[in-house]
Amino acid sequence: MQKETKLRIANLVSNILNPFLLALIIIMLLALKSRPTILSALRWSLVLAVVSILPVMLVVIYLVHKGRMGSLFSSVRRQRTEIYLLTGAFTVIDYIVLLQIHAPTMLIAGVVTALFGLILFMCINLWWKISLHTAFMTGLATISTILYGWIGASASVLVLLVGWSRIELKEHTLTQVIAGALLAALVVIVTFYLFGFI
Repeated sequence: MQKETKLRIANLVSNILNPFLLALIIIMLLALKSRPTILSALRWSLVLAVVSILPVMLVVIYLVHKGRMGSLFSSVRRQRTEIYLLTGAFTVIDYIVLLQIHAPTMLIAGVVTALFGLILFMCINLWWKISLHTAFMTGLATISTILYGWIGASASVLVLLVGWSRIELKEHTLTQVIAGALLAALVVIVTFYLFGFI
């Protein structure tokens, strides 16, 4: 495969399987598993998306427009600190809102997992860069496996694809991709175990 074609595919994979979309899919999987109807699951998904994903996405778009970030998925370590803090703040708000409206425990577990992951990755970001694309894809694959067993585990193939894309685009090293995957899986497993879902 020609280098240009590989880069085009890697860019497509990286743009489609991005942290915002993957977070939305994770929310929907958790909502579908914890609610009795699809309509109810969609309502909960909308609440979480509006409170946590949409505000962060809008701020990132604004920062890119103002030239304070290089791209929507910046790999510049110092540019990520603001986004970690912002996302952490909205995740805490999300958690409080879910408690107030008596959300299903599985959705609360998802938000707590996100918060633990954010804190860990933000601390690492102070001295080293880690692949968030791979972390989110691994989080999705791990949650899918917990919820749906071997069928859900098939999403793990996408972890390899996303990891490859980040390396191919020279956004991350192999070590940063592996670290993102391992830490994300660990955070999901530990948190879901503590909540009694494993």
